[in-house]
Amino acid sequence: MPSTSPPAPYPGYPFVTYRYYPTHMYTAVYALPEALRLIVESVKAEREDDLFYDYMLNAAPRDQKDIVASIRDDERKHGRMLREIYWQVTGQEAPAAAEATFERPINYCEGIRKALFGELGAVERYRKVLNGFEFLPYRNMITEIYTDELRHASKWNYLFTVNCR
Repeated sequence: MPSTSPPAPYPGYPFVTYRYYPTHMYTAVYALPEALRLIVESVKAEREDDLFYDYMLNAAPRDQKDIVASIRDDERKHGRMLREIYWQVTGQEAPAAAEATFERPINYCEGIRKALFGELGAVERYRKVLNGFEFLPYRNMITEIYTDELRHASKWNYLFTVNCR
């Protein structure tokens, strides 16, 4: 009588040699303190970012307000995630900015330009933050944040194309 066992879920089942190498072998000694410093820097900029997004929402044409609001909501989520990581790693609340200084853009197009380059700078910053963590759940959270930033840059690029020729 032939065997009726289900097929193996992957080659070599149940034994497998993983190709994933622990990142702690490649994490520089200074990477975690630098990551925590960059998280604090990001959290401190939240109030200024809120004021900026309020301006952009007011300046945006009605059919573009949903795009700007979705970016703003993601940025708020990122702030919560970063504060959570900081608290879990250090056991302390991330320090908030003493006072926000918001420089209003000259016009909507200038605001879009500022936002676009701000998102691209954030991708670079979060890549450095990612390098500071070896714990996979934190790495996943940071990856979610920086991929959102890339998506935001695409949205700002679209808005720039539509509004600022």
